[in-house]
Amino acid sequence: MDDIFTQCREGNAVAVRLWLDNTENDLNQGDDHGFSPLHWACREGRSSVVDMLIMRGARINVMNRGDDTPLHLASSHGHRDIVGKLIQCKADTNTANEHGNTPLHYACFWGQELVAEDLVTNGAQVNICNKYGETPLDKAKPHLREALQEKAEKLGQSLTKVPFKDTFWKGTTRTRPRNGTLNKAAGIDFKQLSLLAKINENQSGELWQGRWQGNEVVVKVLKVRDWSTRKSRDFNEEYPKLRIFSHPNVLPMLGACQSPPAPHPIIITHWMPYGSLYNVLHEGTNFVVDQTQAVKFALDIACGMAFLHTLEPMISRHSLNSKSVMIDEDMTARISMSDVKFSFQCPGRMYSPAWVAPEALQKKPEEINRRSADMWSFAVLLWELVTREVPFADLSNMEIGMKVALEGLRPTIPPGISPHICKLMKICMNEDPAKRPKFDMIVPILEKIRCKVTCNLLFLIKKALPKTTRCCIILKLVLWN
Repeated sequence: MDDIFTQCREGNAVAVRLWLDNTENDLNQGDDHGFSPLHWACREGRSSVVDMLIMRGARINVMNRGDDTPLHLASSHGHRDIVGKLIQCKADTNTANEHGNTPLHYACFWGQELVAEDLVTNGAQVNICNKYGETPLDKAKPHLREALQEKAEKLGQSLTKVPFKDTFWKGTTRTRPRNGTLNKAAGIDFKQLSLLAKINENQSGELWQGRWQGNEVVVKVLKVRDWSTRKSRDFNEEYPKLRIFSHPNVLPMLGACQSPPAPHPIIITHWMPYGSLYNVLHEGTNFVVDQTQAVKFALDIACGMAFLHTLEPMISRHSLNSKSVMIDEDMTARISMSDVKFSFQCPGRMYSPAWVAPEALQKKPEEINRRSADMWSFAVLLWELVTREVPFADLSNMEIGMKVALEGLRPTIPPGISPHICKLMKICMNEDPAKRPKFDMIVPILEKIRCKVTCNLLFLIKKALPKTTRCCIILKLVLWN
């Protein structure tokens, strides 16, 4: 079969679907020019393929090497239906490429009149200058220029030119396709790994920042007592199941090897610049998690868990907590497969009991409902997101495990929390595991909460700020959410 980029260019929906069904294929990878599958489908107007890629989690605002997004390509080629789909999925209508051109620049230059009008209606600014001092209106033919200018004025846009360096909309939506070669080889040659700096060390092993095949990676060196042929065989059988590239909210294990001369098992995964969700919430990073972002993280995690729960067999020995959720460069929360325990790693030991369901602390693994137990962990994680506190921070792990399992210790929901989130937490933390919802049931609930939080924030801004400042902030919020 031809590569995925060819299939997307040609609109072969059946082949694309089969390719996406393989969990080792990453739909957000790029070709030699940084074009993702979504770039090619949008450029060629393959609407059914675009629908499929977006539904599976393709990054909407991904940039190729020239900083063009899929919206740039769909706009320049006049694919109005695809432009509408991208905008509906929160595509940034004002993102600029390496020449400073926005999608509206291209729509005007190529005479795509209906697309240009749609872009302006959905927030595209007519006064943005590219690197050469030209606005989209400068690129348009006279009749289109007049029509867009009239529409922009009706929408309250200023026609004063905005210099290229003053573009305020560039933010966390900027991201590149991932290196598609990283998911080709599960086995890694230890000699190709460079360990640069130790990040952390605990009872399970060492964590290093490193490089592999020219890419920044995280290297985990596991500490295992009495390494044997059987453990080596189990390791080689188990780690390929964690190479899950097919969902945007799951962070795959890239590969593994055993380091000479001592046979320490080593696993590697993508380098995440913001670290874990625990780092972001509790360890003083520069990123502030407001209510909108907290709900977005919760939605990302729920989507990732909903996907993992569809796998048969399920990923065993996975523990959901804020230390096992990583934050990507575009502020996407991703569940890390490199934090899944192997069968030979301290069976029965709980490293983060604060997030573990009471029944999971009391019973053997084979006696619990894993899906229900994960939902309890998600409820604790949701509590952590809205309170910005570490659950049971004043207790040791031993005390937490004993009190949660035997004494009914539970997170206390403080006043002032959104009633919708409060209700969701209580439902997910039901004492009866059989009454807890499934992740695919709470995803639409979180989507509605996210929309409500954004609308409330827009209303507060509208009341509190002057009109010009208000317009700028509202535009940012609409584009980033």
